[in-house]
Amino acid sequence: MNAADRMLDRYAELAVKIGVNVQPGQTLVINAPLCTAELVRKIAKTAYLTGAKHVYTEWTDDELTRLQYDLAPYEALTEYPMWRAKAYEELAENGAAFLFIIATDPDLLKGVNPERIAAADKAMRTAMYTFRNYTMNNSVSWSVIAAPSPAWAAKVFPNLPESEQVSALWNAIFRATRTDVDDPVTAWRNHQAALNEKVTYLNGKQYRCLHFKAPGTDLSVQLPPGHRWQGGASVTANGVPFTANIPTEEVYTAPLKDGVNGVVSSTMPLSHNGNLIENFTLRFERGRIVEVTAETGFDVLQKLIETDEGSRYLGEVALVPHQSPISQSNLIFYNTLIDENASNHLAIGNAYPVCLEGGDNLSPEEMEQRGLNTSLMHVDFMIGSAEMDIDGELADGTREPIFRNGNWAF
Repeated sequence: MNAADRMLDRYAELAVKIGVNVQPGQTLVINAPLCTAELVRKIAKTAYLTGAKHVYTEWTDDELTRLQYDLAPYEALTEYPMWRAKAYEELAENGAAFLFIIATDPDLLKGVNPERIAAADKAMRTAMYTFRNYTMNNSVSWSVIAAPSPAWAAKVFPNLPESEQVSALWNAIFRATRTDVDDPVTAWRNHQAALNEKVTYLNGKQYRCLHFKAPGTDLSVQLPPGHRWQGGASVTANGVPFTANIPTEEVYTAPLKDGVNGVVSSTMPLSHNGNLIENFTLRFERGRIVEVTAETGFDVLQKLIETDEGSRYLGEVALVPHQSPISQSNLIFYNTLIDENASNHLAIGNAYPVCLEGGDNLSPEEMEQRGLNTSLMHVDFMIGSAEMDIDGELADGTREPIFRNGNWAF
């Protein structure tokens, strides 16, 4: 076995044992691009050896996706196959685990009419809403990992020879996910314990408001009573730990829906629906986005926040130190799964119910009653930098430093 095979085996083990944490007799569902077939085979083998009963794979393909957006009639984009949505719901109800592998070209849908993209995205999110709630409530174990595609690798490493680009992106992903250490599973458990220390500290503080200051950013984010910080491993309703994102460097919670005020500026490109949105700002009043600007991708950003009423509000606030390994790589991955773990970030749209005490099984109506946002959308965007300071405001109005110069202040 060569070194590349050994690294893929380690990565597959991480996905199965740390990501979805497959249990004996459990079904694993893998959603993956065709270009990741070698990795998928290794994941399936590891899952079966771990005790999985079934491994089902659903394949995707960038070229077929682009053909649909270019050639299908508009009405086809407004429809989503309900048989697929119902299948995912049934699998979730029967306790399956779900692994999503992403390798999409960041510029896949460049040049496509944003209305066509928005229509298809809304149709998908509407149809998959019930399944999405299973994941956001931690009712099932699920995880998202990344693997290179030639187009994505070329975007990240445009100055390398074409023959070296995919290998370079694999190496960057292996470093970002701690796959390159001697014992990745143990390294991940230690990393999760370190994140949990931050979670415990912040939950003990129960700040009523966070204040973000950086060039182009002056933002206050109120937190709801009984908010709960999360980070590292999550736990399903039946007590199985899993890691939703590999990599992850964040601790996060939900903001009070109408408690966000001020201006925030992006610090990294956002790849959304096959298009890049770059150098954008959002201005908030009483939680609502009231003004947007963007140097690139303005129409895509505008369509995003017009998806529904909740897509004009925030659903997540996440803290990531600038000295995180991904940030220190000095790479822009043009992929939110990885880039969000290099930077403090916010998310437009739906909040995670688990970010409230006793919130694990809240209905959308109950979430709104307790001050959390609901939406079809949940889109993270990066705002952190080495110049960002964050203060936490206590119930008595006292402020304490949480971040200074982009890193933890405690």
